[in-house]
Amino acid sequence: MMLATTVSSNPFLIYPATIVARRQEAPDIVNLRLVLNDPLVRRRFRFHPGQFNMLSVMGVGEVAISIVSDPDEPEWLDHTIRLVGRVTRVIGRLEKGEVLGIRGPFGQGWPMDAARGYDVLVVTGGLGCAPVMGAIDYMFRRRSEYGTIKILHGVKTPQDLIYRERFDEWRSQPNTEVYLTSDEPGKTWHYHIGVVTELFDRVAVDPDRTVVMMCGPEIMMRVALGKLTHRGLRPDRMYVSLERRMECGIGLCGHCQMGPYFLCHDGPVMRLDRILPWLGKRGI
Repeated sequence: MMLATTVSSNPFLIYPATIVARRQEAPDIVNLRLVLNDPLVRRRFRFHPGQFNMLSVMGVGEVAISIVSDPDEPEWLDHTIRLVGRVTRVIGRLEKGEVLGIRGPFGQGWPMDAARGYDVLVVTGGLGCAPVMGAIDYMFRRRSEYGTIKILHGVKTPQDLIYRERFDEWRSQPNTEVYLTSDEPGKTWHYHIGVVTELFDRVAVDPDRTVVMMCGPEIMMRVALGKLTHRGLRPDRMYVSLERRMECGIGLCGHCQMGPYFLCHDGPVMRLDRILPWLGKRGI
């Protein structure tokens, strides 16, 4: 698994970054493209797919947000943010040209090295697709190094589908399958209707040569992982991204503890056989 890296040896340093593009993906979801103001920091900033940054607004607070851009992009960093809390609602009101703070990157990313030579099954739900966007782009930029890529994504309503252009682009790639589903139908929805786990019946999977990357609501992942395990997929080749209650980013405050793990440090990407005893359990 890819290890955490930070721009500086001091993980508490906050670097100013300017919003250079802003896109409203949905009424409560915005994508911000940020450029670190210091050219030296920009050159040194390196992250792995699946890691996150702490985004901050002076006098308001900070929040953990996944980095959704390609790690090879040298200039900007993309973050997709659901506007559900005090800090995210303030960030969502910021416009192009305004400045916020970045601290990071933090956490463990997706197993891009371990997945080389294997087929990859990506299963996501809702905004849960955001943490794996960088990993998918990473694989397509190194397409010959990976086998078949199968992407399964579910949303509650058709209006909740973001990254439409990316899904269309990926669908056109060789040796790639993309399946979309919505819990509720819509007049312009031409894909499956139902929960994302129903898409498993449409997908052929070789248990001996498949790595799974999954993110979304914990209950969805627990059901999906049970079905995949029943089909013979190995727990040590299945990975989940778990992001909740992250406040410090470095495993000190304890808010993101799940069993013996601190998700901001030991995760957010965790191998299934390590985290399964605590996944989906109430009170943990």
